[in-house]
Amino acid sequence: MTEPLFDRHTRALRRDRAARRGPALFLLQRAFDDCLDRLGDVRREFGSALLIGCPDPAWRASLKRKVLNVAVVDPGRLFAAAADGRFGDEDLIDLPPGAYDLCLAVGTLDTVPDLQSSLLSIRRSLQPDSLFFGAVIGGDTLPMLRAAMRAADRTRPAAVAHVHPRIEASALAPLLSAAGFEMPVVDIDRVTVTYSSFDRLVGDLRAMAATNILCARGRDALSRTARDAARREFSQLGDGEATHETFEILHFAAWTRARQS
Repeated sequence: MTEPLFDRHTRALRRDRAARRGPALFLLQRAFDDCLDRLGDVRREFGSALLIGCPDPAWRASLKRKVLNVAVVDPGRLFAAAADGRFGDEDLIDLPPGAYDLCLAVGTLDTVPDLQSSLLSIRRSLQPDSLFFGAVIGGDTLPMLRAAMRAADRTRPAAVAHVHPRIEASALAPLLSAAGFEMPVVDIDRVTVTYSSFDRLVGDLRAMAATNILCARGRDALSRTARDAARREFSQLGDGEATHETFEILHFAAWTRARQS
C-alpha cells in the first residue's frame, strides 16, 4: 500500500497549535472574503451549506448571513470545536449523502491525504445542481522559502523534503471533473507578502498551520549551520531590507449534475 503524502496526525496537531497560539488569518481571510463576494454573484438561493475548514468561528456566522443552515468540518479538533463543527479529515469523515446544496472549502484540500476521495465524498454529500467552490494554495507558492531550504540542504549530507508539493492550477479543473463535477473553473490570485527575515516567514507559516506535514519529512530540526544558510539565502533574495514572498491562491468553482427531467 502506498504511503499517503501527508501525515494526518501531524496535520491535526499543526491546526491545534495554531488555534492555541492564535492563527494568522491574513491569507485565508482574503480567500474566504473573496469566496463570499463570488457567492454574492450567484443568482440563486441556497438552503444548506457545508463549510470545510473554519479557523475562525466568525466564518460560519458570515456564511449564515447568506445560507440559513451551515455545517462545519475541520481537520483540526480545536477549530472544529470553536465553530460548533465536526472534527475529521475530508477523505475520512462520513458526510450525509445529498444533505447540502452548497459546499465551501477554504485552505485545507491542498493537504488532505487523499484528495480524490475527498472530492468524491463532497460530491456525494451534495444534491443535484449544487455548487462546490473554494480556495486552495497553489503550486507557485513560497519560491523564496524553497530557495532558502535548498541552501540549507547544501550544508547537509542529503536533502530532505521541506516544502509541500501543491496543486497546480492546470491540474485542479481535471481533478474536479474526474470526481464527477461539471463546469469547473479555476482562477489565480497571487499575493506578495514582505518579510524582514526568514524567521518571520516561518513564524507566519506556523500560525497558518502551514509548516511541513509530509510523511517523508525530515524528523530532525535544522542544525544551526543549515538554518543560518537558509537565513542568508532568504536575505540575499531580497532588496537588502526585506524579501518579497509569493503565495498563490487557486479559486475554483464547479457544479454537480442537474437532476434529469
